[in-house]
Amino acid sequence: MSDQGLTPELMLGAYAVGLFPMAANAEDEDLQWYDPDPRGVLPLQAFHLPRRLRRTVLSGRFDVTVDQDFPAVMKGCAAPAPGREQTWINSEIYRLFCALHEMGYAHSVECRQNGELVGGLYGVALGGAFFGESMFSRVTDASKVALVHLVARLRLSGFMVLDTQFGTDHLTRFGGVEIPAAEYKTTLERAVHMPLCWQANFTPQQLEAEIRTMRQGS
Repeated sequence: MSDQGLTPELMLGAYAVGLFPMAANAEDEDLQWYDPDPRGVLPLQAFHLPRRLRRTVLSGRFDVTVDQDFPAVMKGCAAPAPGREQTWINSEIYRLFCALHEMGYAHSVECRQNGELVGGLYGVALGGAFFGESMFSRVTDASKVALVHLVARLRLSGFMVLDTQFGTDHLTRFGGVEIPAAEYKTTLERAVHMPLCWQANFTPQQLEAEIRTMRQGS
């Protein structure tokens, strides 16, 4: 499907029924829509927090914030990196997601060291569903710490779904699974009709307490 005439509102409608857009590469002007079967999800209450990463998260090595610099996080995700020389984030994706952020639907989690942005992630929140889009890391563990903080916020906010689009070995380590698309869409329909769950005002103490309750893995 072409992106001709695509608006942020149409994007939200697509997400609500299980579709998401990607470009073949950063130079490609068109977007294609995806509806994978099976679908990757990260069950929030079954999230696995590896012990070493737990120590890193709780050490305060990173200053973690939300929605402080959404465009910079998108640019970080779009930048080439070892093992990811090509990106699916083109100028149209950037425009649309920044518009969704301005509307209060797209959110970023930022990790900084000494004031410098070194990692993060972004996605879309719709009702009780969060659609994870991309993450990046310029130093070891930065994107993983952002993920842990995202999960803590989603759990505290009462989200039902953390969509990861596809399953990967990396996400499996955190409890990520693939489920049939039909099962995903049944849960998604309930989630997107919930009142908007996203909250940005949790205290560091609330987040730390939630992180400490997460299942520990190897």
